[in-house]
Amino acid sequence: MLKKERILSIDISRGKRDEFVQSISDLGRKKKSSYVCVANAHMLVEAHWSKDFQRVVNEADIVTPDGMPLAKSFKILHGIEQERVDGMSLLPSLLECSIAEKLAVYFYGGSSGLIEHTRSFVEKEFPLLNVVGMYSPPFRYLTEAEETIVIDKIATSGANIVFVALGCPKQEQWMAEMKDKIPAVLIGIGGALPVLIGLQKRAPVWMQKSSLEWLYRLVREPRRLFKRYMVTNTAFLYLLFKEKIITRRVEHGIARQKISDPAIERVDF
Repeated sequence: MLKKERILSIDISRGKRDEFVQSISDLGRKKKSSYVCVANAHMLVEAHWSKDFQRVVNEADIVTPDGMPLAKSFKILHGIEQERVDGMSLLPSLLECSIAEKLAVYFYGGSSGLIEHTRSFVEKEFPLLNVVGMYSPPFRYLTEAEETIVIDKIATSGANIVFVALGCPKQEQWMAEMKDKIPAVLIGIGGALPVLIGLQKRAPVWMQKSSLEWLYRLVREPRRLFKRYMVTNTAFLYLLFKEKIITRRVEHGIARQKISDPAIERVDF
């Protein structure tokens, strides 16, 4: 399993993109009841504000560093180089891997229109993909009876990987509730699915590499994303540099202790 490092209050997995793809597919092949969170700055701030949500994310088997702010946080806090492992790139990679390893997939979430577009897209672009089910839940909480039916439908479908598109934090909460109920790996893909199937455009590559993808999305959807980018991203940067200051103080305190503690000096000698 991939190692994790603490970024603010969340343990984020680290490794190369291919290692993430392989680790997720391994969970799916074993049909281990598990889930994967694709974490960005917004998710970490939500986790900071809500201890319950923090627990949900920290109990995930894998938490990918989606977004450049998270990837760069590894260097700032731990001195570790970490590439971005974003949902928009991870999703098609997992579909290709599923074909290569003959893994069955299930799509859960989104509107009925999104599901139909997904069906058409997959049939055209991934004709060899074994899709064992697609389901668009109603925009309300399911009754206990409805939830039982859904769980049984997914559990008996033979799915190895379940792609969950409910949006943050609903999809993470749902996946946590489904752990030990569905024998598959669940991964929250959020807004990656509409981009993959062409309903939304992604930022140009130069903006992705320059950490400006957030600006591209903000310009396209200002009403929906203003609070997320202007408020939560600002909060994330504040919390990150606050954590860095605390880390430095702790490190300097340990260094001073080593200098002043004769017992430690004798061991080092």
